Amino acid sequence: MTRPSTSEQSEAYIALGANLGDREGTLIEALHRLNGHEAINIVRCSGVYETDPVGYLDQPQFLNMAAAVSTTLGPESLLEVMLGIETGLGRTRDIRNGPRTVDLDLLWMEGQTLDTPQLTLPHPRMLERAFVLFPLNDIVPQDADSRLRRIVTSALQDIDGKDGIRLWTTSVWEDGFGHSVS
Repeated sequence: MTRPSTSEQSEAYIALGANLGDREGTLIEALHRLNGHEAINIVRCSGVYETDPVGYLDQPQFLNMAAAVSTTLGPESLLEVMLGIETGLGRTRDIRNGPRTVDLDLLWMEGQTLDTPQLTLPHPRMLERAFVLFPLNDIVPQDADSRLRRIVTSALQDIDGKDGIRLWTTSVWEDGFGHSVS
């Protein structure tokens, strides 16, 4: 598969979650579908965390993770691809914050800000959700000058819900886990 040249690419961060069916298998398939798109390349993946539901509580526990991707797509086009993957993997939207086969949220894209009816960047609730921050912390570069690193580190200090998160596995992606910079 031919990938676009790196000079045209942006780095984006995506949260993935699933709590119905084969949760881990669905996350892996979502990653394969993202990486299979000609304009998207997975750069890093977090560990997978089992997390208690938030909001609507009468549902199974989630598996959550995050992925850093390199893409030539703009934010809205990337979101369209993500929504197509959700639909292809059986996602329905019956109950707000309810059970789902898969959920893909665009969290951050090269520090861009956007506020449209379809998409807000950075994601407006990412700093309130331990199930997003823990996986994101795994993959945001350790570079002290990174704006996203500073935001995530600060949010993790005060976040509620830490006790509802347990590491499920360190890697479900063949290219590995964790930070790009030690």
